[in-house]
Amino acid sequence: MENFEDIIKSEKPVLVDFFATWCGPCQMMHPILEELHKKVGDKTRIIKIDIDKNQELAGKYNVRSVPTLMIFKDGEIKWRGVGVHHEAQLEQELEKFS
Repeated sequence: MENFEDIIKSEKPVLVDFFATWCGPCQMMHPILEELHKKVGDKTRIIKIDIDKNQELAGKYNVRSVPTLMIFKDGEIKWRGVGVHHEAQLEQELEKFS
């Protein structure tokens, strides 16, 4: 299994969705991220991190509410947003780092 730190060091942008299974807005994000993945394809990697199963990682990145979305590139946080985001907005943010 790939290590989170290795994944975010990618030269292509990595969109990370910090979520919880009990979170309603997180469930709303799932189909949005599915559609976004269809649009961006291999230009971007999209991964989901369950904060209940990865509490240490959530703490490291100061995730205080879910969903928290972050775009990483070359191991650095390039963008961060909290709450439900529209597909077009996420696509626009990802374009900046592609």
